[in-house]
Order: sequence, then C-alpha cells, then structure tokens
Amino acid sequence: MPRVLVVDDEPGLRQSLGLLLADAGYAVTAEGDGRRGLERALAEPFDLILCDVRMPGLDGLAFLRGYRERGGEGLVIMMSAYGGEDAAIAAMKEGAYDYIPKPFRPDEVVLTLRKAEERERLRRAVAGLEARLAAAPDARGVVAESAAMRAALDLVARVADHKSTVLITGESGTGKEVVARAIHRAGPRAAGPFVAINCAAIPESLLESELFGHARGAFTGASADAMGLFEAADGGTLLLDEIGELPLGLQAKLLRVLQDGEIRRVGDQRNRRVDVRVLAATARDLAVEAKAGRFREDLYYRLNVVAIHLPPLRERPEDIAPLARLFAAQLSRRLGRPLELGPAALAWVERQPWPGNVRELEHAIERGAVLTDKHKLDVEDLQKGPAAASPTAGAGPGNLRDAADAAERAAIQSALEAAGGNRRDAAKRLGVSLRTLFYKMARLKLE
Repeated sequence: MPRVLVVDDEPGLRQSLGLLLADAGYAVTAEGDGRRGLERALAEPFDLILCDVRMPGLDGLAFLRGYRERGGEGLVIMMSAYGGEDAAIAAMKEGAYDYIPKPFRPDEVVLTLRKAEERERLRRAVAGLEARLAAAPDARGVVAESAAMRAALDLVARVADHKSTVLITGESGTGKEVVARAIHRAGPRAAGPFVAINCAAIPESLLESELFGHARGAFTGASADAMGLFEAADGGTLLLDEIGELPLGLQAKLLRVLQDGEIRRVGDQRNRRVDVRVLAATARDLAVEAKAGRFREDLYYRLNVVAIHLPPLRERPEDIAPLARLFAAQLSRRLGRPLELGPAALAWVERQPWPGNVRELEHAIERGAVLTDKHKLDVEDLQKGPAAASPTAGAGPGNLRDAADAAERAAIQSALEAAGGNRRDAAKRLGVSLRTLFYKMARLKLE
C-alpha cells in the first residue's frame, strides 16, 4: 500500500484528505507543522508527500528545499490557494513533482497521485532495464540519450511483462533486434530462448519448414522429423525480422498460429501447441503494404498491438557520440587492448549522416580498430575500408539492387577478413545465422 504524508496547517483539510486517500487505497499520515512534517518525512519512507505552500514556521518551499537537500526521495506535490502560476513555477524549480491549486476537487487529488505513482514506476522500470541492458553481454547499441530513444525504452519497460505482440519499425540498422532482445530480457521469459529469423534471408521454398518444422518424408531430403523455430522458441520469444518480406501464403499460416497458439509441421497431420511471444520488425510501412495488397491487413492489425518506432540515427544526434564510445569500449574488451576515439574522431562521427544507422557506425569503428594498432582512433582510421560505408553509396537510378548486393558483398568480405576466414565468427559479427551467411555467399558467388 503506497504511503502518503500530508503536511498542512488546516485540521479540516488534513482530515478530509486522510479520509479521501484512505478510501483510494493509500496509507495516510498527517502533520500540521512544516518542521515536524520534515522530520517525519526524513525519518520514515513515504512514496508521496502532499504539502501546503503557506504554513507558519517552516513554509512549503523551505520544507521542499530541506527535504531534497537531506536526501528525501519521495515525490512531493505542493498545494496552495495563493500565488497561482508563480507559486507553481517556484515549486517546480525546488524539485516538486506537481502543483495543485486550492480549492481542488477530490478526484483531482487522487488522479494527480496516480499519475505520480505511474511516473515513478516507469522511471524505476526504465532505470532497471537500462542497468540490466548495460550488464548484459550482448547489449550492444542500447543507448538512450535522446528523447526519442528514451521514449522507445519507456515502451519497452511497459510491454516487457506482457505477452502482447510488438511491431518494431525503423530503417535498416536502427537497432530493431537490439530492442527486441531488450523486451525479451526485461520480461518473465528472460530465462527462455530468444530466437530470431530474418524473413528476407531465407528462400521462400525453405521458409515454411524453417518456421514450423517438417515431418520425415515431407520433401526430398527430409530424412527425419525436424522442429521449426516456433518450437525452438517455446517458452521464450521469437523475433520475425523483416516481416514485410514474408510471402502472402505464409502470412495466412502465421496469422493462424498467432490466433490459435498451434503450429503444424510441413507434411505432418497433427497440430502442436506452442507458448511463444512473437515480436516482429520491419523497415517497411506495413500499413501502406496492406493497402497495396502486398501484406495481409488482418495480420498487420494482429502484429501491430503495440508499435515501437526507432528513428534513424540522423534524427537522434545526441546518441551518436555515446554509441561510438560504447562500441570502442566493447572492441577494447574483445581485442584485448585499450581503444578510444580521439576528440577529432568523435566530432567527425557526430557530423556524419550515417544512412546505415547504428550498424554502419559500429562497422566503421570496428573496421578502423581492426586495421590499426593505435589506441586512439582518429578520423583517418574511421575512413578506412570500403570507399563508402553507406549501403546506398554509389547507387544511381535503377541501380539499387546492384548497390545493395555490392554493400552486402563488401560487408561479408570485411567480416570474413576480420574473423580470419572463420565463417561462424563472421556470421556473428554480421548479426546473422550461419545458414543465412552460407545462403548469401552462394547468392553473391563469394568463395
């Protein structure tokens, strides 16, 4: 039960607030003097404090100032019949959460306390989430200095404990899988598996088997029963990355799975129940795709229960330098040597548009670190490697497919070189499965 301290010199108001808040589910303590109220507030743990501004002896603003200076952590809401807007501004400057002018309606007080509780709950949830993400070994790229990313993390904290489907949108490289992993780690399924599949990276002929598994003899080469990724993610989370690339036929089957919680392996005659939280990610506008008939509208609404949009890096420049420092620190641990970005290099990365977003920034720093033995990277180091780090570099009209293939080929070659030819390590560096890497190497005719 949340504890509330009421500090007001009017006995009638103390009594009425006590009855009102007790009925609303709060444990209420009251003091009629500012000094006694301050000592009480510091001696006992209160979640919320309602304090009058004008009181004899120690007034409300002095109470608030003393409470904050001596380490008080409860949320303080000031009340007053005098001063209006000026009093409210003065209270906020001293650290008050909110200000209620007298006379007030009973429901106004309760609503203000509920909002304060919710704000504090979310603040603690986000702080805890950030701490867990910072401690997690695979928490690369989770930086939330900008208001946009803090809003995204706020949504992560809100949805983590629920099984609702979440649609994560944003340009390529903005960190959609990182956010999906954050949702998984912050929720009750953290001990279960996290399984991710890139729907654009698997040939359509193999995708159904990959998702739902197959029975022995279902097709040529199916010499034994095999579970799919839905079963592999049972009790955990399945991320369907690039969901906009899922063929229409499979979209209908996915919709049935989301509705019924059952899958059927290819070539099998029975359904199997699975307990999987599904997260979806896409760089496409699925609402536009649905209107154009390229994506099922009913599946779009089923996936879009909660939407988290990740803005491109160019729209959150406050995150660029912290991300660069984070990647340098992670590379320092991996390479076993001190590594940081010099002032000129940090200034340079902040000026770049990074059309490839967080992934492009990370690869630029890794490339610079791998190709030099210096402990402090400068601008020249970050400009090494491919002539343009952007996946759209060199693309002219009608040439996007060739440009994308060239960018993929360069990224794979760079990863293979950094991994000393070890394909499993290269796949990890690229953030894809080993099977996806083999498929892409075959398609791009890379040895």
